[in-house]
Amino acid sequence: MTRLTELGDDAAALRRTFALFPSGVAAIAAEVDGVRRVLVASSFQVGISADPPLVLFAVQRTSESWPVLRRAERLGVSVLGEAHEDACRQLAAREPDRFAGIPVTRTARGAVLVDGAPVHLECSVEGETPAGDHDLVLLRVHALATDPAASPLVFHGSTFRRLEPARTAA
Repeated sequence: MTRLTELGDDAAALRRTFALFPSGVAAIAAEVDGVRRVLVASSFQVGISADPPLVLFAVQRTSESWPVLRRAERLGVSVLGEAHEDACRQLAAREPDRFAGIPVTRTARGAVLVDGAPVHLECSVEGETPAGDHDLVLLRVHALATDPAASPLVFHGSTFRRLEPARTAA
């Protein structure tokens, strides 16, 4: 039988628990005022709606990147792949040129996509909803591209992981 522990004010226990939920990692990027901007989200979710096509992510209210990115006409969402582990760390860092040495593609509407990702989406902001110390951002998908051969980068237990092929019955 599972024994639950009251959470109380233990924010560290909450973070450790949330870290045990595996998630993909998405780079959300655009060119705004001639400068490439990005934020990295492990809270990205697909399948929110098919009609209209909607995805979402959560962003901390303290984010310095989101107030700039939300002004973009279109946002590029790149679900990062196994090959992007170092690029992910660089894109998430607080450095002046987070994109240095990372191959990207800019769409006609200013969305920035990280080359080699398993999933690329070009989106616009559909809405935002306050959610505690974060905001939930709903994005409408306008264009997409996939590379099923590229394996996704997985974040679990506060570290990057790789998927293993499913075991087949003998």
